[in-house]
Amino acid sequence: MLMNKIRVRVADWQKDNADIRRIREAVFIAEQSVPPELEWDAEDAGALHFLALEGDYPVGTARLLPDGEIGRLSVLKDWRGLNVGDALLTAVIAEAEQRDLKEQKLSAQVYATAFYERFGFTVVSEEFLEAGLPHVDMVRSSR
Repeated sequence: MLMNKIRVRVADWQKDNADIRRIREAVFIAEQSVPPELEWDAEDAGALHFLALEGDYPVGTARLLPDGEIGRLSVLKDWRGLNVGDALLTAVIAEAEQRDLKEQKLSAQVYATAFYERFGFTVVSEEFLEAGLPHVDMVRSSR
């Protein structure tokens, strides 16, 4: 299967809502059994959202909160291992730095810590459960 190049753009929570919801519902609610009431929160409206696209088809999403917290990074199953997550996280970090958010933070699922460490994030907490899944808090400081 020939892959188009993956590109990432800033999304519009209103206009791109169906795509953002489709991706997060597939990954978090369907695959990982996160309860819908935990997946959708009041922070979505004020967050900056991102979509990763293959051609015109959105295959991944993430969000950046005004305090530098990165979250809801998700990639549809069929597109994993194709560096979609890398493209998303790179775009989110670049945007955070452009907004002078010198520290970026996130809660990572434990299995994904090595992925975030490649981008300069460091584990700063013990393991804890969030939506029934083991997580750790991670922080990255812009040089």
